[in-house]
Amino acid sequence: MSSTGTLYTVSAPSGAGKTSLVNALIQRCSGLRVSVSHTTRPMRPGEEDGVNYHFIDGEIFRDMLAQGQFLEHAQVFGNLYGTSRTWVEQQLDAGTDVILEIDWQGAQQVKLLLPKTQAIFILPPSRATLEQRLTARGQDDSAIIAARMAEAVEEMSHYVQGDYLVVNQDFDEALAQLQSIVTCQRLRTSRQKVELEQLLRDLLN
Repeated sequence: MSSTGTLYTVSAPSGAGKTSLVNALIQRCSGLRVSVSHTTRPMRPGEEDGVNYHFIDGEIFRDMLAQGQFLEHAQVFGNLYGTSRTWVEQQLDAGTDVILEIDWQGAQQVKLLLPKTQAIFILPPSRATLEQRLTARGQDDSAIIAARMAEAVEEMSHYVQGDYLVVNQDFDEALAQLQSIVTCQRLRTSRQKVELEQLLRDLLN
């Protein structure tokens, strides 16, 4: 018998290094998976259905939404995004830990439906560092970067909704802190008593 997995939401402003940290965490921690969202936006070159996203049309998305199949959903630049509730709950029931990379609003929706969710918020070490990271991408002009900075400040103002707060000043240190959060959750007595059922029986009988 396996214990129930833990659901994590990871939120951060654009440029804080969230995706890189989550990808590295997945490599370090066995039994931890990232949820693949559904979206109505077109597939981009190099993307793969079922890997980057589950690409579906608007009608299917709206049907799934009406049937309550999403843990959270959002509309971004005219495209719909959603997290499959069925997939997440199946993984958790099988004892697998799941990470959702979503904004604070999505994290809030998930927490309301599944209160045991552990919300993690990642912050950059300074505004200057965040702006430098956004500029270093070389993809946007100054007006777009200014807009992204304003969005980032709005996102960061919701850090208080997180159960854990990690500052990504040093990548390896931030990664180690994220791994500590996962390890800590796995060592909770409620989970360990299931994982160690045979040992506890042997020790106490």
